[in-house]
Amino acid sequence: MSASGGNRAIVAAFAANLGIALTKFIAWAFSGSSSMLAEGVHSVADSGNQLLLLLGGRRSRRTADREHPFGYGRERYVYAFVVSIILFSVGGVFSIYEGIEKLTHPHPLENAWLPILVLLIAIGLESFSLRTAVHESRPHKKGMSWPQFVRRAKAPELPVVLLEDVAALTGLVFALIGVGLTIITGNSVWDGIGTLFIGALLVAVAVVLGIETKSLLVGEGASDVDLAAIEAAVTAGPEVERIIHMKTLYLGPDELMVAAKLAFSGEHRLADVAAAIDVVERRIREAVPVARVIYIEPDVWVDPNEAAPATDTIVIKGLE
Repeated sequence: MSASGGNRAIVAAFAANLGIALTKFIAWAFSGSSSMLAEGVHSVADSGNQLLLLLGGRRSRRTADREHPFGYGRERYVYAFVVSIILFSVGGVFSIYEGIEKLTHPHPLENAWLPILVLLIAIGLESFSLRTAVHESRPHKKGMSWPQFVRRAKAPELPVVLLEDVAALTGLVFALIGVGLTIITGNSVWDGIGTLFIGALLVAVAVVLGIETKSLLVGEGASDVDLAAIEAAVTAGPEVERIIHMKTLYLGPDELMVAAKLAFSGEHRLADVAAAIDVVERRIREAVPVARVIYIEPDVWVDPNEAAPATDTIVIKGLE
C-alpha cells in the first residue's frame, strides 16, 4: 500500500475533523447539548489521531541502523495502537461520562437550531472524508470485502481512517437523533442517551482497532495468497528439489521477511548452489514485491520415512 494514498486520506480526515470540532464546540457553547460536546471531543481526538498516523509514517521511514537492523517499519503499528487507546479513553470514556452526567443532571437545550445545523454540516464533511478514504482504499482491497480489508490490511493507516470515519458518521446520526428527539419532546434525556450511544460506539471501534493492531505488533506472516505465490516461485524452476520448511514475517507494512530451508541436490557444487539461490530470490521478489528480506538455507533432503540402515549388534563378553 502506497504511503501517499494513505497520507491523502489522513490529511482529508484531519482537515475535516479540525473544522468540525470547532463548529461543534461553538454549537455546544450556545446550546448546552451534551451530544455536541461529546462529538466535539470525538473530533478533537480524531484530529490528534491523524497527526499520530502521519508521525508514525514519517518515523517508520528512517533507515536501518545497528540497534534496529530491520528498520523502523513497525513504528506505524505502534502509532496505530496508540490511536486506538486515545479513541477509547478520550473519545469513548469521556462521551459515556458526559451521557451519564446529562441523564443525572438534565438541562434544556438553548438555540436548538444551531446543533442541528452544525450536525448536518458535519455529516457532509465527514462524508467527504469517508469518500476519500474509500477511494484510496479500493486499489488495495483486491477482491476483499470491507471487513476483510480492515482485518487483513498490513498498512494500518487506511483501515484506521475508514473505521474512524464510519464511527464519526454513525455518531453524528446518534447525536442528530438525540438532539432531534429532545427538541420534539422537550425532554433532554434523549440528548444524554444519544451521548451514551456515541460513547459506546467509540469504545467498540477502539477495541476492534486495538485487537487488529495488536496482532500486527506481535507479528503476522504473509497472507495465504502471498504464501502460495512464494511457494510457487521457489519450486517453479529446477534449482530446488523441495521446500523443507519456510517462515514469513512482516517487518513493516511494506516489508516482508522470508526465511526458508530448501533442499538442493547433493551433487551440486557450492558455486552452483549459490547461483541457484540468487535465481530463487529473484523469482520470489517478482512474485511478491514486498518480500524484500530473504534468507535461504540450503540443505540436502533425507526422507524421514526411509528405513534406517541395519546395524550389527556387538555383544561384549560378560555383559550379554
